[in-house]
Amino acid sequence: MLKKYTDWYRSVDEESLLVLKHPEMAEQVQGRMRRYIAMKLVKLTPIERQQLHDFLLKYRGAGFYIAAFKLMLLFSAIGVALHLLLPAKFELLKALVFSNGLGFALAWGLVGVWFNYRSSVRNKLKKLLLIVSTCVAGVAVGVLMAGLSDTGSMDMAFERLLRVGGTALLVACLFYMVPLAIVTTWRNRQYEALTVQLQQDAERDRLARELSESQLRLLRAQIEPHFLFNTLGAVQQLAEQGAQGAGKAAALTADLIAFLRASLAEMRSEQVPLQSEFDMVAAYLRVMQARMGSRLRYALDLPAEFAHATIPSMILLTLAENAIKHGIEPSLRGGEIRLSALRVDGMLRLRVQDTGMGLPASGADSAQGGGLGLENVRSRLLLSDPSASLSLHDDGEEGGVTAEILLPIKIASSLKDPAA
Repeated sequence: MLKKYTDWYRSVDEESLLVLKHPEMAEQVQGRMRRYIAMKLVKLTPIERQQLHDFLLKYRGAGFYIAAFKLMLLFSAIGVALHLLLPAKFELLKALVFSNGLGFALAWGLVGVWFNYRSSVRNKLKKLLLIVSTCVAGVAVGVLMAGLSDTGSMDMAFERLLRVGGTALLVACLFYMVPLAIVTTWRNRQYEALTVQLQQDAERDRLARELSESQLRLLRAQIEPHFLFNTLGAVQQLAEQGAQGAGKAAALTADLIAFLRASLAEMRSEQVPLQSEFDMVAAYLRVMQARMGSRLRYALDLPAEFAHATIPSMILLTLAENAIKHGIEPSLRGGEIRLSALRVDGMLRLRVQDTGMGLPASGADSAQGGGLGLENVRSRLLLSDPSASLSLHDDGEEGGVTAEILLPIKIASSLKDPAA
C-alpha cells in the first residue's frame, strides 16, 4: 500500500514539474484528478509557475517528507507548551491534535497563496468566501461537538456554544485569515516589483541592441564608401597602365568582389562563423596589399577546431581596418598584420597584431576608449556575452599594437557554407 502511494506521489510530482515547465503538455495529462491539477497549474502566471517549479524541485521525494516531519515536530512542541500553560483546558493529546491540525492547515493555506497569489487578487470575493466558509464549517463542527458533550441545562449549553463559537472564529481570523491576507498582499507586491524589473531589463536590452545595431550600420556606412572609392581608384590607375597593369587590375577587382560578397553576407547576420570572418578579412587585406604594395604584409592563423566558432560579425574586420588606418598607413616603412585564434583557459582568444606606429603618446587609455569602431566592438561583445572583452596594448620597443578579444567558445550547430 505504501509503495503504491509512493509511486503515485512520484508520478504526480514528475507530471507537475513537466506541466510547470511546458504548460502545453497539460492537454496530454490522463485522469480526471490529474488533469484538473494540471489545468490549475497552467492558469498560474509564468513567474508563479517558475517559482512553484523551483519549490517542487527542491522539496521533491524525501525532501517533502523531511520538511513535513520538521513541521510536525514544531507543531507538537507548540502543543506541549500549550498543555503545560493550560493543563486544565488542554489535555496533552487534545493539545497535540489541536496544534498539529491548526498548524498544518495554516501551512497548507500559506503554500496555496504563496504560489497562487495572483488568483487571490483576481478573485478576492471568491477566495474570501471559500476561506470564511471553511472556517465557519470548522467552527460549526467544533460547536456541535461541544454542545453534544455538554450535560448541563439548555442555557448553559447555549452559552457554551456561543463561547466556543466566538473563540473559534477569533482563532480562525487571527491565526488563519490574517496571515493569509498578509502573505497574499506581500507576494503580490513582490510580483509587481519583479514584473516591472523584468520589463525594464527587457527594454534596456532592446535599446542596447538597437543602439549597437545603429552604431554598426553607421560604422559600415562610414567605412564602405571610403574603402570602395579608393579601391576603384586603384583599379582605374592600374587599368590606365595598359597591358602592364591589366593583370593586377583584374586580380584587384576579383579580390574586391570576394570581399564585398563576404561582407554583404555578414551584414545580414549578427553572429557568423569565425572561418567566414577570417575569409572576409583575408579578402580585405589582399585588396589593401594591392593598393599599398610591399608596405603591407599579413598572416592569418586559424586552427581548424575554431572554424565553426561563432563571433559577432565584422569585429575582426573593424580591428584590421583600425590597425591599417592608425598603425601601418602612417608608418613610412609600413608593417605587418597578424590574425590568430587560440584557446586560453576555456575562452577563445582572438588577436589582431600590427607592427605599425603603436599607440599615441597620450597613452593606451585614450586609444582604448576612443573611436566609434572600438566602442562598437566593445558594446557588441558585451551584448554577445557579459564575460567577453576587448583590450589594446602597445608592443613596446618593437612598435605596433595588439588588440585582443576574449569571449566564450560557441560552436554553431548548423552553419551555411562560409563566404568565399
